[in-house]
Amino acid sequence: MTQSCAERVAAAYRRIAETDRPEVWITLRDEADVLAEAQTLDDRATADYAELPLLGRLLAVKDNIDVAGLPTTATCPAYAYTPEISAPAVRRLLDAGAIVLGKTNMDQFATGLVGTRSPHGPVRNALRPEKISGGSSSGSAVAVALGIADIALGTDTAGSGRVPAALNGIVGIKPTLGLVPTTGVVPAARSYDAVTVFARTLTEAQQALAVMTGPDDGDPRSRTWPEDVRLAAPEHPRVAVPRNKDLTPLSTEARAAFKATVKQLEAVGAETTTVDISPLLQAAQLLYDGALVAERHAAVGDFVTRAPSAVDPTVAAIILAAAEIPAHALVADLERLDHHKATARRLLSDFDALLLPTTTEHPDITAVQADPVAINTRLGTYTNFVNLLDMAAVAVPSGEADGSPFGVSVITRAFEDQTGIDIAALLTGEQAPTALPDTGVDLAVFGAHLRGQPLNTQLTDLGARYAGEVTTTAAYRLFALDTTPAKPGLIRVAPSSGAEITGERWTLSPAALGHFLAALPAPMSLGRVELADGTWVLGFQCDPDSAATGGDISHHGGWRTYLETTASASGSNGEFSADI
Repeated sequence: MTQSCAERVAAAYRRIAETDRPEVWITLRDEADVLAEAQTLDDRATADYAELPLLGRLLAVKDNIDVAGLPTTATCPAYAYTPEISAPAVRRLLDAGAIVLGKTNMDQFATGLVGTRSPHGPVRNALRPEKISGGSSSGSAVAVALGIADIALGTDTAGSGRVPAALNGIVGIKPTLGLVPTTGVVPAARSYDAVTVFARTLTEAQQALAVMTGPDDGDPRSRTWPEDVRLAAPEHPRVAVPRNKDLTPLSTEARAAFKATVKQLEAVGAETTTVDISPLLQAAQLLYDGALVAERHAAVGDFVTRAPSAVDPTVAAIILAAAEIPAHALVADLERLDHHKATARRLLSDFDALLLPTTTEHPDITAVQADPVAINTRLGTYTNFVNLLDMAAVAVPSGEADGSPFGVSVITRAFEDQTGIDIAALLTGEQAPTALPDTGVDLAVFGAHLRGQPLNTQLTDLGARYAGEVTTTAAYRLFALDTTPAKPGLIRVAPSSGAEITGERWTLSPAALGHFLAALPAPMSLGRVELADGTWVLGFQCDPDSAATGGDISHHGGWRTYLETTASASGSNGEFSADI
């Protein structure tokens, strides 16, 4: 970090003054208080830098998420309360070195995708002020897009962490439900609420998300990563894309922008296949057109019933109408939702992800004010089904359409968040960030499991993640074994009596490692391998008796060099026979 925390804070408040967007904030902290907090972090930085991965990152928080000492209003002043404890999502970011600037404007009670349903006024788009910012996490997205906050928290039930990202040209990550606790969050529809993160880069968004994830005793719906979680997308991910018919809501320019994004993804190695997404769009209708909207009344209906005049008329109408839904209708729709989930699993079973436009259009503020319901409904066309069907999504910018930012979403099955991030990184051009979660086990490979070698798919099929090259100490020897396919055997010898052998480090989930080990053929085994940097890692080894039957190739320094040398000597133009 080139600037101190205090310098970053001062720059943020200058930017706030320059942009003159008071509607972004509901509560903006006093600059002197934030500077004092920043100076404390600067004093800690030298000693604790490694423990503060988000040191000096400036954070904006949607006003339905608790920050200790700051009012939580959900953009309804009559609902306000001041929490003594921050929500876990906020607390974890602060513990990692982030600094809260304030609480941001939003569609009241997180009911809307437009950013106009607030007594504090509409939040204007960061790039085109006459147009909507998108909601309900409007202020958070704009604070990031204007360059004030580095990261911002939103919530997402129907697309509120994705639509504002698309309309303001930034990144929005909506994780699998339950990975980030919703303790300390005013609910919208508790079963389908997620805490989300905005940032200007995918890497920064993932860094924040990694800090926020983890169960919390206060949230009965919080979840942990499964033991067999996939830690990476494959080198050539299989991506489903919608039919032309499914893109009907888009303008001509937006359809062209989406098709250009598909071609961009194909150009970097993805394999795309057209699918019929109408079953997903049908599931989306359950959120507001069916009985599931009863969750809105369960969340804040008692308050709205007592004080309807304190609530935005459109928001009040949605919540109060939900009180009339009979229990049997809710049960019936929950059963319908189960069938939709099964259909979605079948539809996407052969794919790593689904690529969709994030939203349909970018309306003017005046248009939304004139028609607040119909436009809002259209904006959620490609987002409403995601939480209902227990999926994860990453929204990233992808060019322009009709003079506004155009964005797409990479949608994956639950807990395959990292797969979605990796595929999104192909579009943003960023180097794929490190694995989420960070609970994997490192494995060193030295032969047929290297990238480009015949058994590498045994790793990638399990969702293993490439983590770079490694080199052993000079206490190992490498032997070419008589196997099909050809592979080497690594054995440990006396210190300095061997050679440094190059290999690769891969990270697997614990269950994937177990599956891998169970299928490991003789004479191979797994054991601790000493690396040149002084660390030890689990790695491939071979029993000495089997190694003795092969040729010692240690002087080549690694399997790949040996293959290249052998191929060159035989004049095979890089091809190599399995018989050695």
